[in-house]
Amino acid sequence: QVQLVESAGGLVQPGGSLRLSCAASGSIFSITAMGWYRQAPGKERELVATITGGGDTNYADAVKGRFTISRVNIKRVDLQMNSLKPEDTAVYYCNVRYLRNWGSSQSDYWGQGTQVTVSS
Repeated sequence: QVQLVESAGGLVQPGGSLRLSCAASGSIFSITAMGWYRQAPGKERELVATITGGGDTNYADAVKGRFTISRVNIKRVDLQMNSLKPEDTAVYYCNVRYLRNWGSSQSDYWGQGTQVTVSS
């Protein structure tokens, strides 16, 4: 019923840039935040950046100053990644947090993940 469509990642050289986009479709009405998480080999999934409907942003320390998250519209979020490093190599997952049960609780939708590889 709800689907998150992520743009393709890719292979980027160190210092390069890449933009990821995520668009939500279907019957979703109460999005409270959208963002991106990533999981590197041998690591747990971690927060990269999130943005609320009001425009408040939250970034992982490792990406501050290099990545920028933006809310294009109510159902789309972009992540501009600059000055990419090999340590940024991971599968990136789009996340949508939303209200359920008439606002009594929140839950999450997840994209299928897209591979970003930073290597020379």
